[in-house]
Amino acid sequence: MTATPKASQLNLERAAAPGPDASALGTPRVSVVAPAHNEEENIHRLVQEVHDALAPRGISFEFIVVDDGSTDSTRAKVQALMKDRPWLRCVAMTRTPPGKGNGQSAAFHAGFRATRGELVAVLDADLQNDPAEIPQMLDLLVAQRADMVQGDRSHARQDNAIRKIGSWVGRVFRKALLGDTIRDTGCSLRLMKREIAVQLPLEFRGMHRFIPVTARHLGFTVIEMPVKHRARVAGVPKYGLGIMQRAIPGLIDCFAVRYMRNRRRPVSGVEVPRDGTDAR
Repeated sequence: MTATPKASQLNLERAAAPGPDASALGTPRVSVVAPAHNEEENIHRLVQEVHDALAPRGISFEFIVVDDGSTDSTRAKVQALMKDRPWLRCVAMTRTPPGKGNGQSAAFHAGFRATRGELVAVLDADLQNDPAEIPQMLDLLVAQRADMVQGDRSHARQDNAIRKIGSWVGRVFRKALLGDTIRDTGCSLRLMKREIAVQLPLEFRGMHRFIPVTARHLGFTVIEMPVKHRARVAGVPKYGLGIMQRAIPGLIDCFAVRYMRNRRRPVSGVEVPRDGTDAR
């Protein structure tokens, strides 16, 4: 498990653009967060799909694109779209390795802390996740009184054989070491209460793969929902493809998560009233 700079060290900035301030819209029900690294070919369609998925349902929302060190026009395109979309925001991670991003974990970490919604929805910027499934997740979360709905692409993966095998191996290791029964913990499409999002240890590289199991370790209820997995139509995958980038670090991270789980202690508390009555 490799540490990445903490959010306070990332020199985060809200990409400024003319137009109404998103804060003037009030607190949204759902904050949608998508990390993006060199996704200039997909970003316009992504923004439109998020709007079309939520606005017709009357769901108040904001959409935060986290520009993770893009070297193309991703950030400029988001800024242009922000001019007449007050619900659209951009968080730019500027302290990134030359030509690279800080990775999904750090991007999620930054995006989650910028959210203002009661709930946080997450998806990739490559259009392989379908934003139209977010309202279904919301309905399921409410109906089941759950804290998180985790997407499951295992029945519909559009990946090559190497990635499918890697996902299967990772699932075996997670179950053996962590007791994790989530079928597709690597699926970014999920909806959770904001209180979960801000507690996740995402300042460490690779921890985004353990969001559902970490939520369960924190005592939250996580349920799964089958989701689509669309083929990428533009651009190329950015976040790690080979076994050296995924399987081996993932195994090491399993031990790290297990260590943190065993060392974690409850930190919740309640203030004792001045009159001496029972605070519970």
